[in-house]
Amino acid sequence: MNTARISNPVIWADVPDVDVIRVGPVFYMVSTSMHSMPGCPIMKSVNLKDWELAGYVYDTFEDNKAHRLEDGKGIYGRGSWAASLRYKNGTYYVCFSSNDMDQFYIYQTRDIEHGPWERSVIPGLYHDPALLLDEDGRNYVIYGNGDIRIRELTADLTAVKPGVTDQLLLEGERQGIMLRMEGCHAHKRDGYYYLFFIEWPGDGNMRRRQLCYRSRELTGPYERRVILDDHLGYQNNGVAQGGLVDTPDGDWYAVLFQDHGAVGRIPCVFPVSWEDRWPVIGEGGKAPLTFETRLPAGESKPLVISDEFEYTENRLALQWQWNHNPDNGLWSVTERTGCLRLRTGRITDDVLLARNTLTQRTEGPACSAETLLYLGGMNEGDRAGMVALQYEYGTVEAVAGEQGQFTVNMCVRSDDGVEVVESIPFTGGHICFRIEFNFKDGVDEARFFYSGRGEVWHPIGQTLHMKYSLNHFMGYRIGLFNYATRQPGGYADFEYFRYHRED
Repeated sequence: MNTARISNPVIWADVPDVDVIRVGPVFYMVSTSMHSMPGCPIMKSVNLKDWELAGYVYDTFEDNKAHRLEDGKGIYGRGSWAASLRYKNGTYYVCFSSNDMDQFYIYQTRDIEHGPWERSVIPGLYHDPALLLDEDGRNYVIYGNGDIRIRELTADLTAVKPGVTDQLLLEGERQGIMLRMEGCHAHKRDGYYYLFFIEWPGDGNMRRRQLCYRSRELTGPYERRVILDDHLGYQNNGVAQGGLVDTPDGDWYAVLFQDHGAVGRIPCVFPVSWEDRWPVIGEGGKAPLTFETRLPAGESKPLVISDEFEYTENRLALQWQWNHNPDNGLWSVTERTGCLRLRTGRITDDVLLARNTLTQRTEGPACSAETLLYLGGMNEGDRAGMVALQYEYGTVEAVAGEQGQFTVNMCVRSDDGVEVVESIPFTGGHICFRIEFNFKDGVDEARFFYSGRGEVWHPIGQTLHMKYSLNHFMGYRIGLFNYATRQPGGYADFEYFRYHRED
């Protein structure tokens, strides 16, 4: 049988705060999605190397002005954080906290790939929660930053168990620590409870590392070890935060992630052995870049795709996510065959506040995307195009002027606001846009182009020096947008989206 050889990272794209389980021969993974909708992506694999999108836990999880980008700021960098995924007795559970809502959400389903998911809401913030479904039938959530707390949940995992208060479980190290422990993942094996955390030392090392605490009793006392302090040769960025999963053959692996500049936080997989009932990652705590497994060979499925927008129903491929909650009455892939139509419904002055910006991830080491835009439906003042989306974004866009005149703009955003770097008059009914992303060795640059029909490409504006900002807490995305600055009611038709990745 052919077996899989794993090379890190297993996904060179923004899939942060990963949590992985195995059910039978299939591994499932959930990750953070924050302000992208639908959210809490579920991915599956047979070998921890080749992952494919299987679905999402929710289309949207709240409907208010902030989630609809109607409050002037949105939920950037907030939304759903650090989801925990577990399975027991035929039911899958996903939980997460939302910083903007100050609430804790638990979803459950019998069918992880198709749903439906039942939603329960618990007041209060449970930072970086870990579900622990114990063998005695009792259920817990373990959470916190620095001071780690535990709380028991009801048997059906829909509420906090009546009469139960939270309890302090652990106090993280303080001396010489810049970021005290967080990002809990909880496991039980051979009579031990294992709790995994990250911490960020404040000494000369200055990189995240992976901790393990273990105890024979859930409430302690716990022993502590650093089980990984490695950066895989990339800018001293530690690989940490995640948990363990076993295979049908009894092998064990750690699934963690690494901060990787503007592309985002990328998942890595490492072999785990057990010594004196402690998990040991790699060899002597060193994380390998490549290694052999006994897992079956699989088929690589794309995380980011090209799309000709040829749909028979008004439902997009799983790879697409909206920036915040969409207005489903203002977009269509069936109104005009072979086009994504984005209509404007209100006035705004910034793509960060525009409804229905449709996005996909970027991927390293380098990638590019291009689109063809029909201009005939745009109203005066409308701006439509393509964005390298993060807090400090760059756009290449068509701007509709008076009497059917158009300009092509390249714009950048910084703390000082939005700047039009270059503006060029344009004539014609169609225009193509292209963005090239380079993440090699932390270069983190994007370049912008336009073309009449995609035959001769003209650079425009300046190189965008991409910066991963905690304002969004997300890697750069490729977005298609259309918004009105003067009068709503116009539309932009995107006739294709073509994506290329450089391996």
